[in-house]
Amino acid sequence: MKLERYQFIGSKNLTVFEFISEGPKGKIQKIVQFSETNMNGAFNLAFGDKNIETGELDDRAVSNNGDINKILATVVASVLVFTERNYDALIFAKGSTKARTRIYRMGISKYYDEISSQFELFGLLNDEWEPFQKNKDYEGFLAKRKII
Repeated sequence: MKLERYQFIGSKNLTVFEFISEGPKGKIQKIVQFSETNMNGAFNLAFGDKNIETGELDDRAVSNNGDINKILATVVASVLVFTERNYDALIFAKGSTKARTRIYRMGISKYYDEISSQFELFGLLNDEWEPFQKNKDYEGFLAKRKII
């Protein structure tokens, strides 16, 4: 994707990525984390602010730093890096709240052409996976890197 994004640093095994959001509320540390699920080859994508005291990911923090598009582009870039090493991985994402899931859907819809050129995208609706459709109110998302 050719969208403006933040520089990030990945952990040695590329399952954790950190970057700094910069905006009207200052510099806010962010974390993108990929965790294995109980389904073979599937990883949960977690995203949020880095808790300064514990160093852990806080997916309920609301920073409103005015840079949502740059943040979403950075998260997608981390998925690209992660799937370069884990090409067959299925990436599951769902917001910690309905509102956040809606923000993710809006971001995927807005940048669908760029994202879908590299990933197969699916939406979860009524416990069923279907090919992603723009502006449909999904409960979660699944992405798999395309073989190019």
